[in-house]
Amino acid sequence: MPRRRLRRETAVRILAACVEFPENREMERPLITRREALTTIGLLAAAAAASPAFAAGKTVDDSDLILGNRNAPVTIIEYSSLTCPHCANFDLNILPELKKRYIDTGKARLVYRDFPFDRAALLAAALAHCAGPDRYFSFLTVLFGSQKTWARASDPAAALKRIGRLGGLSEKEIDACFANKALLDSILRERLTGAKVFGVDSTPTFFINGRKLLGAQPVESFAAIIDPLLSGS
Repeated sequence: MPRRRLRRETAVRILAACVEFPENREMERPLITRREALTTIGLLAAAAAASPAFAAGKTVDDSDLILGNRNAPVTIIEYSSLTCPHCANFDLNILPELKKRYIDTGKARLVYRDFPFDRAALLAAALAHCAGPDRYFSFLTVLFGSQKTWARASDPAAALKRIGRLGGLSEKEIDACFANKALLDSILRERLTGAKVFGVDSTPTFFINGRKLLGAQPVESFAAIIDPLLSGS
């Protein structure tokens, strides 16, 4: 199944440690400066060198939002962009069966990590985080389900605000969310980690106990990796 790939110039901008989306030129400065991103890259490289588990994409920490049992034996890490159609296809058409087979049964846990391709995806990711951990994954599903509406709108931020209000957030809370530099920076750093340390260059990209799987593959492709892990073979 086809995957949405980063444009070469976009990847170069990330790895040059200055994340700035083309449609975000009204901002006074990039959300992450060159110095900040270079520092982040250095710390990530050191962590990868010190920890094989980190380098393999297996590490999950307390800040990660997890769908399923935190102690499940299999960890599925997903890097995804909320404006990516193939990511929406996974969330809406593949994840429900994956959840039924492995997540609801306690065999696997899903860790979602942001990899926004554009400013609309960045704001959508922020909105999901501002909904709170209890509603986070429900918001992701709503955002993916309505992606064609808000992502293609002439004003994606206004369309996202409408979704936020329907989800119980006030106008004041949404405005504060979109203006939360610390939150936006953390989302961009997560994308930077995916690109620089784990080699993510398209979405969705998955790591299943460290094994990389590309694209919105059918459930059977996940099962081919997960089942041997569960059986110990």
